[in-house]
Amino acid sequence: VLVTAGGIGGNHDLVRENWPDRLGTAPRSLISGVPEHVDGRMLGITEQVGGRLVNRDRMWHYTEGIKNWDPIWKNHGIRIIPGPSSMWFDARGRRFPVPNFPGFDTLGTLKAIQDSGYEYSWFVLTQKIIEKEFALSGSEQNPDITDKNLKLVLSRVLPGASGPVEAFKNNGEDFVVADTLGELVRGMNAITGEELIDVTDLKRQIEARDREVDNPFTKDLQISAIHNSRRSRGERIARTASPHKILDPKSGPLIAVRLHIVTRKTLGGIQTDLQGRVLDGAGKAIEGLWAAGEIAGFGGGGVHGYRSLEGTFLGGCIFGGRQAGRALASQA
Repeated sequence: VLVTAGGIGGNHDLVRENWPDRLGTAPRSLISGVPEHVDGRMLGITEQVGGRLVNRDRMWHYTEGIKNWDPIWKNHGIRIIPGPSSMWFDARGRRFPVPNFPGFDTLGTLKAIQDSGYEYSWFVLTQKIIEKEFALSGSEQNPDITDKNLKLVLSRVLPGASGPVEAFKNNGEDFVVADTLGELVRGMNAITGEELIDVTDLKRQIEARDREVDNPFTKDLQISAIHNSRRSRGERIARTASPHKILDPKSGPLIAVRLHIVTRKTLGGIQTDLQGRVLDGAGKAIEGLWAAGEIAGFGGGGVHGYRSLEGTFLGGCIFGGRQAGRALASQA
């Protein structure tokens, strides 16, 4: 038997049960970046037959989640894959400190959000930023790539946001679009039902950032990061907006996006040997039982550690699956 049932991201109770202490209190509210059937059931079954589970608290969840206005599964969350320019604020409208910028340290920002006392945060940006810097996770949100449509792929460098991004801006419950900052703040407070954000304080922070756009020796490290990103031709053409003032009406309208924590990847799980055989509590292989993929922590129950590099997960799945497949084939 080869177990390849995925992780626990669809089971929020199990996510909370295994939530790591280093990331603070487990969130009460989560949205799902994986279908409901990714529920950890096979982890429990494997443990019942003697398999050893290790590193249960190693997990990877995203901080830039939005509720899907056209869901495919229950509580369906989509991750924004952001460029570097949006300003990031906590639920009270306080700008997150360095290095908690969009696209930087996901686990670090997750800790900062949890430490804020709230389970959501905000991006504040402009139409100019959303057009160039917002991409969405999920095959259905990227029809150009999914359908291998070169013409649509090339259209990403043209003016305007992609169709899926515009659809979220117009229909998503987490989006506020306004011509003035006052309108924007009223919309943000209306979404949460709490008067947490003060327009005067938010304006002060945005203006402080905007002043640094004109400063060639800026001390605002996020502005520096934008300039650095645009040193790459590809980023400059297709991914990072030119530096501009958030409150400049020419770059508007203003946009605020409420961000949720979206469950995604399980980094611990079933412990295996290098052939993908499931190990028991004594470290011995269980006869006839293999595991591969996310359920095995992408290759042995936590091979990527606590602060894994995104982009390495698929490699672990391929390697572990190949090893397990070869071992199974040798038994035939």
